[in-house]
Amino acid sequence: MAEYRNPTPTVDLVVLLPGDRVVLVERKGEPRGWALPGGFVDEGESLEAAAVREAREEIGLEVTLEEQFHAYSDPRRDPRRHTVTTVFIGRAEGEPVGGDDAAQARPFPWTALPSPLCFDHAEILGDVRRYLLTGQRRRL
Repeated sequence: MAEYRNPTPTVDLVVLLPGDRVVLVERKGEPRGWALPGGFVDEGESLEAAAVREAREEIGLEVTLEEQFHAYSDPRRDPRRHTVTTVFIGRAEGEPVGGDDAAQARPFPWTALPSPLCFDHAEILGDVRRYLLTGQRRRL
């Protein structure tokens, strides 16, 4: 019998805070570095519920999802395994606090994002920033 290896669904969040800031987390696990809050979708969980849960667990904030932005599926986007992520844009109030698998969570101005970012998160943030400024979505 053939063994099927399928991509794993994940969610990532671009959490916008007042003052034109975006929340990033410093990862505890590999790969280490700064990343968008997010993670794996649990069995029986919707993408939206996973996004809200991951925000609560990783940055300690209740996020209001505004829209589902785009799906990113490059098989090389995560060095651990093939994932397909659905990116959400959301808003929150308050200051983030790192929790779960985040060493810390911090808001950054769009003009001062840390580099490099883990995974394809620099690409995602660039796409979202362009969308927020111009209304133009990522082209396929």
